[in-house]
Amino acid sequence: MKFSFRTPRQSVILYAMTTLALSELLGALVYDPSGAAGRVREVAIAPQEDRTRIASLIIKTKAGNRVLPFTAISAINGGVRATTASAEWSAANGNEGLFLLERDLLDQQVIDVNGRKVVRVNDVDLEFDPKDPKQVVLRVHSVDVGARGAVRRLLRGVAPRIALHALLGKIPPRSIPWNFVDLIETDPARRVKLKISHEGLAKLHPADIADIVEDLAPDERQAVFQTLDEETAAEALEEVEPRVQKAIVESLDSGKAADIVEEMDPDAAADLLADLPEDQTEQILIQMKPEAQQDVVELLEHKEETAAGRMTTEFLALPINATVQNAIDSLREFEGGVEVISTIYLVDSKGTLVAAVPLARIVLAQSSDPMLSLAQEPLVLVRQDTREMDVAELFDKYNLQTLPVVDEHNRLTGAITSDDVISMLRSKL
Repeated sequence: MKFSFRTPRQSVILYAMTTLALSELLGALVYDPSGAAGRVREVAIAPQEDRTRIASLIIKTKAGNRVLPFTAISAINGGVRATTASAEWSAANGNEGLFLLERDLLDQQVIDVNGRKVVRVNDVDLEFDPKDPKQVVLRVHSVDVGARGAVRRLLRGVAPRIALHALLGKIPPRSIPWNFVDLIETDPARRVKLKISHEGLAKLHPADIADIVEDLAPDERQAVFQTLDEETAAEALEEVEPRVQKAIVESLDSGKAADIVEEMDPDAAADLLADLPEDQTEQILIQMKPEAQQDVVELLEHKEETAAGRMTTEFLALPINATVQNAIDSLREFEGGVEVISTIYLVDSKGTLVAAVPLARIVLAQSSDPMLSLAQEPLVLVRQDTREMDVAELFDKYNLQTLPVVDEHNRLTGAITSDDVISMLRSKL
């Protein structure tokens, strides 16, 4: 069954009353019980109530813009049919709590969390909900990011309806389901009112988040990082290229920046703070927790192009007489990054590095076995002042996952991971 309605600017076709494009609904005639009352100017959802359901239409009437609640719509067939008189529709003065699909979505960039990329919206696909046959319920189904939506809007009211429909039928749809769309709102107040968050984005791998963030404008990057939890933001920030990383932190207030930096690996945090203006670095350090602050300050004292400048102070070291069971217990309590636990170090009472035990060797060992019996030979290490390119050569030569760093007395002071080396080499490109 086919239903249609025409306006001077457009024709709208509803197939089996199931789908409708936003561009087709905009500008459509609206009828109240007395006859034609205006045209659809905007389509609104109230995210704090329902993220998908159309809550109201903004109607342009002779008396000004009016809000037509969707509950007062009896049909969309040959126009929008309202059950109440236009005089009863409230004035559209404040739209703070509403998300307007044309203003806030059409031609805007959004995040496709499924495709892991930033896309631009060309149209919005709406769908009638058949669950309640007594009431018209319209929901946002997907966003059109392909040529089909762009052509529909470009030729709306210009090409004959039949010709346009035939042309659109030849263009394959390219859309993203609404539940895979993360909205970008740069105004903090609106983000709160509209309950816009980035829960979908936060579930992605930090490297994917970094790629997405790098494609955004500066104010959009800031908006995203303001809504991510500190741990997710820290992991993503470590993956962002240094130039963008610096810009993001500079855009945040020092309190938010400190919360994120605290969650970063100490070496990554030190590298970042070393690139910031001195006064901003001091403000961030002041607001960090004492323990995290101390780790970063110690690393800031070293030159970045040395082993000490690349190492992290988060590593797992046990006494020389430790057993496999001791190692397992320590692993359970360790709160550092995953990368550094691929090797467990053994030190004497003075903190002198004695041996390194690969995590893989613990798997097949008995719980009572001495850790020293599982030590890897030769023991490869570097001093704090070793040049970073020499560090990279050692990783390549011995196929290392981690490399211990010692001071002039051979005391273990840190560890360098393969991720640290990759980041260093990327910065040289």
